Amino acid sequence: MTATLSFTHRFQPASAAGAAPLLLLHGTGGDENDLLPLGATLSPGAALLSPRGQVLEHGMPRFFRRLAEGIFDEDDVRRRARELGAFVGEARRHYGIGAPVAVGYSNGANIAAALLLLQPEALAGAVLFRAMVPLSQPPAVKLTRQPVLMLSGLADPIVPASNSAKLCTELTEAGADVTHTTLPAGHQLSQADIALARDWIAGLPQAIAA
Repeated sequence: MTATLSFTHRFQPASAAGAAPLLLLHGTGGDENDLLPLGATLSPGAALLSPRGQVLEHGMPRFFRRLAEGIFDEDDVRRRARELGAFVGEARRHYGIGAPVAVGYSNGANIAAALLLLQPEALAGAVLFRAMVPLSQPPAVKLTRQPVLMLSGLADPIVPASNSAKLCTELTEAGADVTHTTLPAGHQLSQADIALARDWIAGLPQAIAA
């Protein structure tokens, strides 16, 4: 299902009660269809909201511009995070859903982390697969125990361990309830990632699911 909102997207309504909606944020080169099967696996029956990134890099959709591998255009990060937060608000009103839990992979995880730091009220929590620090000087923000699961890869050639550790520290110091696990994997997702994320989502407080 799609609608004319500020992002091209897919929406699948909930088919079961008691599950928090998921905001699915794809990696570079993905689109609004990519993470729908993952979302259905992670939280069967949950409402799924999956936007397409509005930046193109050599024809590949992304959620914000980068200057080089691992070097972000931070002005664009801030702008695109604001736009994504506005879209989440539009979609919540249009579809009648609660604040979603973001599930982001790579570039999608990075914009989810930026959204947590810039507009924390837009999200009920986040699963960050292979995330990096999105802003070199993050704003002062209170995340009031928002649940965050970070899953990093020990052999990830793109995200240095020091970078993911720094993001974990920033979110924790901002007040988030962060679980950070490093798996024996690279940048791609593994079955262990999926199993851990599924169990974590299933264990979210009932207040978030409501």
